Amino acid sequence: MKKILQGIFLLVFLSQSAFGAVVESAVWENGNTLFGFFQKYNIPTSVYYDLNPEDRELTSEIYAGVRYFTALDSENNLVQALIPIGDGMQIHISRHNGSYKIDFTPIAYFETKQQIVLSIQKSAYQDLMELTDDKGLVNEFLSAYKNSVNFSRNVLKGDRLALVYERKYRLGNPLGNARIKAAMIETNKKPNYLFSFNNGRYYDIQGKEIEGFLLYTPIKTARISSRFSLGRKHPILGFVRPHYGVDYAAPKGSTVLSAGNGVINFVGKKGGYGNVIEIRHENGLKTIYAHLDSFAPGMKTGKSVKKGQYIAKVGSTGLSTGPHLHFGVYKNNRPINPLGNIKTQVKELLNKEKEEFLALANAYKGELDTIIAQADTEQKQALIVRLSPNDDFKKEIQKD
Repeated sequence: MKKILQGIFLLVFLSQSAFGAVVESAVWENGNTLFGFFQKYNIPTSVYYDLNPEDRELTSEIYAGVRYFTALDSENNLVQALIPIGDGMQIHISRHNGSYKIDFTPIAYFETKQQIVLSIQKSAYQDLMELTDDKGLVNEFLSAYKNSVNFSRNVLKGDRLALVYERKYRLGNPLGNARIKAAMIETNKKPNYLFSFNNGRYYDIQGKEIEGFLLYTPIKTARISSRFSLGRKHPILGFVRPHYGVDYAAPKGSTVLSAGNGVINFVGKKGGYGNVIEIRHENGLKTIYAHLDSFAPGMKTGKSVKKGQYIAKVGSTGLSTGPHLHFGVYKNNRPINPLGNIKTQVKELLNKEKEEFLALANAYKGELDTIIAQADTEQKQALIVRLSPNDDFKKEIQKD
């Protein structure tokens, strides 16, 4: 029922065109802000300033490249707008009787489980792109195997790959990051399996972690005051809002370290986050350090930094109730849980966790082997199977 209501909401929005409003979509440009969006469409800035501090901070999560929707009347006045701030929530701006208001509403989507098997003809990247036209999925697959398989040397024409993954779709387009549940790729006809576990990391069939890019805690001897959440209930105000990061409570002036090697992408003020440093890392990862008191000397856009390097000091700038570091991690501009990507000493699952993983991995291995055998039986070079019946969001809503 919840999904149906979300879908009806989006269909009502899109139906504005039937009442003289023109619905358009555009891509959020780098450097844009919600405040600037208000100025562009002559929306009173008081609507922005009337938001509570937590919601104003949340508007800083609009990321460059996200596709948003606007509905304009015949005089080019904004009637409604939908601006995503993550995979699960969006800003809804609407006009009623000449006045504007802002709501935070769930993003309507449907989710499918899909299987892929193909025989490599050109390269893993090119063949997967031609089959799926899903760059996010392809990059996640290559990233998962990056430090265990040499694609240029050891993957040959005729080697096979197989995938079981989950994907969200909105209006026929992929939404967010693909979640690979299991994968296999041959190197010189030898199968290499990997499986994801509930901590978001990848392991081989024995439960040993496949080494990837992991981050280090950006601040020492600090306690976690607020954890990552896609929908937490505000303890005082009662509404549900996501928290796209981890907050570390620490005294003002405490040293903030770069969580990994990378290049500084942004230094300066950013809405409710106050003083911010953004660092771009490999594998599509980005880290954000917010509410900073000051920056280390020499911090500027384009500067390379090393893992563990001093970059800033803890502060309470922006919309903050006290000194703390807000630490965010993003993959392909989508927020992910930082604690699932921080390096730990555990390289192999043990005891009950390992038992649970092995049962899951063996089930997925059977699923991969079955789809590979199906492709062999049907003598198909490539095969993609969508296990959920929905091909289009609108059809799904109408059918229900």
